[in-house]
Amino acid sequence: MSGPLDGLRVIDAASLFAGPVIASLLGDFGADVIKVEHPGGDALRKTGYQKDGVPLWWKVVARNKRCITLDLKKGGDIFKKLVAGADVVIENFRPGTLEKWGLGWDVLSAINPRLVMVRVTGFGQTGPYSSKPGFGTLAEAMSGFAHITGTPDGPPTLPPFGLADGIAAHYGTFATMFALYERDAKGSGKGQFIDLSLYEPIFALLGYQPTLFDQLGVIQGRTGNRSVNNAPRNAYQTREGRWVALSAAAPSIVERVLTLTGGPAAAADPRFRTARGRVEHVEEIDAIVGGWIGRHTLAEVLQAFEAYEGAIAPVYDVAQIFEDPQYAARCDVIDVPDEELGTVKMQNAFPFMSRTPGRVRHAGPRLGAHNADILVRELGLTEAELGDLKSRGVI
Repeated sequence: MSGPLDGLRVIDAASLFAGPVIASLLGDFGADVIKVEHPGGDALRKTGYQKDGVPLWWKVVARNKRCITLDLKKGGDIFKKLVAGADVVIENFRPGTLEKWGLGWDVLSAINPRLVMVRVTGFGQTGPYSSKPGFGTLAEAMSGFAHITGTPDGPPTLPPFGLADGIAAHYGTFATMFALYERDAKGSGKGQFIDLSLYEPIFALLGYQPTLFDQLGVIQGRTGNRSVNNAPRNAYQTREGRWVALSAAAPSIVERVLTLTGGPAAAADPRFRTARGRVEHVEEIDAIVGGWIGRHTLAEVLQAFEAYEGAIAPVYDVAQIFEDPQYAARCDVIDVPDEELGTVKMQNAFPFMSRTPGRVRHAGPRLGAHNADILVRELGLTEAELGDLKSRGVI
């Protein structure tokens, strides 16, 4: 069965995370994604762990992509040929870079008026910071995320993975689909460019902080694993040293959790009857809930919470994810064929669609694996021209 985006052609001319992940998501659901790398290879090929010289992160981010090499500074004419037959181009050069090479939006949209171009940068195409180099870490800091993450007496905390890039990638994906819907379903027949920064999507997810500051002058601080809106909400350690995460935002769940961990008297305590009251008495709440959990094993905790219909989950590492029956039942981790490693385990294509599901067809290919397929068979270059381009470092 073909994916819902079968027939859509995407040119991924971005590097590292946010831009390429947009292309990965589109590729998971059937788009024909052509990854354009510098002849020296994408930076992601040299990032993270390797097995026998094979980059593992690359296998995930470049899955479902056909890979060609092309130096855009030298091979602009070839890039224009690719763009002429594309629906989407994704790039993440600093503003003005593609324009300097004669490959800006004005040029590409004139070649292909139906083109949707996603332009990913740290700070957007405009504003005083637009020319600054931007990475996800900077976005996580400047968005306000790091300021509210961590313990009250500790430093701002940055995530140990590409959070801002991942959030921007998902924003970029639905923005791409908005543009394609307007072009095709609404019938304008016209493309447009999407100005996607790294800091704005994560800023948008931080809730009502701007409104809270505007109306009450409140600046949210760090609260560790606790919530400023309700309690109990924390990570608690079991008797044998495992960790569980608990959230009890709904009043009915709060009552059940307090009955389980502190008895009927705790559940009926007037201090704990409202969300504001529980937040004000969070130390007492955590002493009750955390104390009970600390006296029991993980198995006992999970079994008791299930019996009381309380919301709780174990804190997993990836090895424990591999053993979990819920992950197994939904095929959340799959085996993907790969020409270098045989098979590679990675996340499935989410979310699951009933009629046109996504599918991971292959892992990230070798450098330039599809040069001949795309440049010769599809763009019409000769083998001699291909050899000349290679000798001149264009591909």
